[in-house]
Amino acid sequence: MTALANRYEFVLLFDVENGNPNGDPDAGNTPRIDPETGNGLVTDVCLKRKIRNHVALAKEGAEGFNIYVQE
Repeated sequence: MTALANRYEFVLLFDVENGNPNGDPDAGNTPRIDPETGNGLVTDVCLKRKIRNHVALAKEGAEGFNIYVQE
């Protein structure tokens, strides 16, 4: 496998209504909320897991798309 020659940036935008996209296990899995704005928060770890899960489903068995950190 070769190293990346360019830097790639992307935006992952998703919307949740009447749901819990990223519960806090230390607080009984309640939604993470910004106390100042009341907006929901999603951690980087949660986003990485969502991306890994998508790649595992979309590229199942394809060479070069192995996921080394499994649930």
